[in-house]
Amino acid sequence: MKSLIIGLIILAAAVFSMLPPDKAGLGWGDEVLKFLKGGLPVIAVLIGIIAVFIGIADIKDRTEAKKEEHEDKQ
Repeated sequence: MKSLIIGLIILAAAVFSMLPPDKAGLGWGDEVLKFLKGGLPVIAVLIGIIAVFIGIADIKDRTEAKKEEHEDKQ
C-alpha cells in the first residue's frame, strides 16, 4: 500500500513537471521530449541486445532438450 501511494505521488509530480508554466506546471515538456528522442536509440539497442541473448539461450535450450529426448529414446 505504501509503494502504491509513493508511486502515485511520483507520477503526479512527473505530470506536474511537464505541464506548461501558465497552467501551474514547471514547463519541462520540451526537455523531456529531447531526452526521449536522444535516449530512444540507446534503449532500442539495449533491448535488441537482450533479445539476441534470449534467442541464443532459447536455441541452446532447444538443442539440449533434443539431445536429452534422443538419449531417452535409446
